[in-house]
Amino acid sequence: MSEPAVLTADAAPVPPKPETPWQRLRREFLANRLAVLGLVLLVATVLVAVLAPWIAPQDPYDIGKLDIFDSKLPPGSRSADGAITYWLGTDGQARDLLSAIFYGLRTSLVVGGVSVLAALAIGSVVGLVAAYFGGWVDALLMRIVDIQLSFPAILVALILLAILGKGVDKVIIALIIVQWAYFARAARGAALVERAKEYVEAAQCMSLGWPRVLMRHMLPNCMPPLIVIATIDLAHAIALESTLSFLGVGVPVTEPSLGMLISNGFEFMLSGHYWISFFPGIALAVAIIGLNLVGDHLRDLLNPHHAR
Repeated sequence: MSEPAVLTADAAPVPPKPETPWQRLRREFLANRLAVLGLVLLVATVLVAVLAPWIAPQDPYDIGKLDIFDSKLPPGSRSADGAITYWLGTDGQARDLLSAIFYGLRTSLVVGGVSVLAALAIGSVVGLVAAYFGGWVDALLMRIVDIQLSFPAILVALILLAILGKGVDKVIIALIIVQWAYFARAARGAALVERAKEYVEAAQCMSLGWPRVLMRHMLPNCMPPLIVIATIDLAHAIALESTLSFLGVGVPVTEPSLGMLISNGFEFMLSGHYWISFFPGIALAVAIIGLNLVGDHLRDLLNPHHAR
């Protein structure tokens, strides 16, 4: 009977457990300071927007709580009754700018997030169908995408809102129509690569229906580039909504929005009341910069051709 093997000090060390793709992605993401800064800005923006009803000093859209004597007060002023300190000042309607920014972030993030998610869903389906069937289906769908992308986004949104009218839901519909073509083009490009792989051929040989092949097998493998585009496009959607509201064709005056807050203070800029537009503009810039920093680094991690 042979003796059991005895481990000695010279035995080979146990190799480390290999990283999963998500562990590698997290490690490389956290190693980039700009990406971490963008993530911190993004998380702070979302938390402020979600917790606005609890952390805002005032409900800026409750008319009963506004005092006309507090109109256009500079930053650091106290209210007429001494109950509130307006750290960022007030606007022409006597609303606390800090509270209005908190509520405005909620509207901007909701409009941008809902429109991007809906555009992602529509565009992904269109792109996958075009790549899977090819032929005249691909040609027809891509010509529609080309026509959509040939027009400036702001022009299409302005025309749609001129037809639909003002309202948060109208702005969301307009942004969905403006954005879906970007996702369709990206989804088609990723799906063409997946279409030629063996697992798709195996699924076809098993007589699986094309909806199941697209949604269950091809779509998960096409999601990484679409997630990156969605992150960057969210910043674009927020900026576009703010532009439309600033022009007076987006969110109505009675709804909180960063673009509407900037527009409300624009007429007072020459009279020295800079803070009415300045601080909402800073909040808008922080949200967009955070999203862009996160999206740019995700693009570099998930697509090595873009790595610098």
